Amino acid sequence: MPDPGEPAGWTTSQWFNTLEEPTLEQLRGRVVVMLAFQMLCPGCVSGAIPQARAVAETFAPLGVEVLGLHTVFEHHAAMTPVALAAFLHEYRITFPVGVDLPGGEGDPLPVTMRRYGLQGTPTFLLFGRDGRLARQLFGHVPDLRLGAEIMALALEQEMKAEDEPGGGRG
Repeated sequence: MPDPGEPAGWTTSQWFNTLEEPTLEQLRGRVVVMLAFQMLCPGCVSGAIPQARAVAETFAPLGVEVLGLHTVFEHHAAMTPVALAAFLHEYRITFPVGVDLPGGEGDPLPVTMRRYGLQGTPTFLLFGRDGRLARQLFGHVPDLRLGAEIMALALEQEMKAEDEPGGGRG
């Protein structure tokens, strides 16, 4: 897993809902909320995906970008990109979603999942405006906690500017 605070990224085979692959470098200056999910994961479908959609709608004005990462570590034959395209359409998921690159020969874990040491799905990866991993939240995350974590990252840059000599308001 990349050390907290280290620049990181993802390795994908394709993207949906975007014309080009988003990168942390392109998104620098924005808080990035990436949801690692599987379409056959009940906790993802009933909880995390609706949360991610709500985050996208609620926090976009604060410079928050939501991305999905379909990271398949089980039931590989059932969760193909063709099935994922239908799933995204049916569940009205409009934020960009990448397909985690499958692991090497004999490795059931996808590349990005292994890189971050993900325990499973759903997992939220929160990146600060500097493009560094700030938080990794596995499993059900209460709405209030997720919102507070995102808001703390969204305000972090503003608070740093106020602490600098000559910074602040007024």
